Amino acid sequence: MARVVLVPGFTQTAAAWSPVAAVLQASGVDAIALEVPRGLDFVSTAAALGAAGGHGAYLGYSMGGRLCLRLALDHPELVAGLALVSASPGIDDPVERDARRASDEALALDVETRGVEPFLRDWLAQPLFATLDGSSAQLRERAAAHTAADLAATLRLLGTGTQEPLWNRLADLHMPVALVTGRADAKFERINDEMQAACTGAASVARVHLDGGHALPLEQPEALATFVLGWLAGLH
Repeated sequence: MARVVLVPGFTQTAAAWSPVAAVLQASGVDAIALEVPRGLDFVSTAAALGAAGGHGAYLGYSMGGRLCLRLALDHPELVAGLALVSASPGIDDPVERDARRASDEALALDVETRGVEPFLRDWLAQPLFATLDGSSAQLRERAAAHTAADLAATLRLLGTGTQEPLWNRLADLHMPVALVTGRADAKFERINDEMQAACTGAASVARVHLDGGHALPLEQPEALATFVLGWLAGLH
C-alpha cells in the first residue's frame, strides 16, 4: 500500500487525524499526519506539505484538502492518489471571492480582538458543524495549539477568499481521485458532485457519501478509514 499523508483543516492540528490514522496503521498502512506550516502563502504551504510528506497518497480535510489539491496540480510526481474530504477547489466567482476575503478578514480581526478560545467556540457553533459532537471537537487541543496571530494569519493567507480558484485545473488531475462528503453537508455534497464532473482526466474518480456532516475525520473516523483502506488497495 502507498504511504498516506493526512492534512488537517483550519483550526485543527495533526491530532485531528489520530482516530483515522490509528485504523490505517493497525492495517499496516504507513500513515502520517502533518501540521500545516504557518506563515506561508497558499502555493508555498502546499509545496511545503509535499516536501514534508514525500511521495504517497494525500488525504486532506477541508482547508487541508484545498492544499492537497494544489500540491497534486503543482507537483503531481509526489501524489500517487488524491482523496479530498469535505473540500473544494476554491471560489470561482470573483464577487463571491471578494466577499469571502472580506469575511475572512473580519474573522481575523475577531480572533485578534477576543482571543483563541472565544473564537473557536463560535467557529464550532456554526451550522456547518451541527453534526459534530462537542466531545469530538477537540476544542481544548485546538486552543492549546494555536495563538490568535496564527489563526489570523491562516485566515488571511490560506482562506478561500485569498486562494486562487482551481476549478479550471481539475481536468489536469491524472492520478486516482476520491471525493468524500457527508450526506448532511448539503453545500459540499453539491460542490463535490460538480468537482466529479470536472475531473475528466483523472485515472479514476471515487465519489463517496458517508453518514455525517462536514467534519468527517472527527465524526466518522472508522467509516472514513475503512473507505481509505479499500481505495488504497486499488491504487496498485
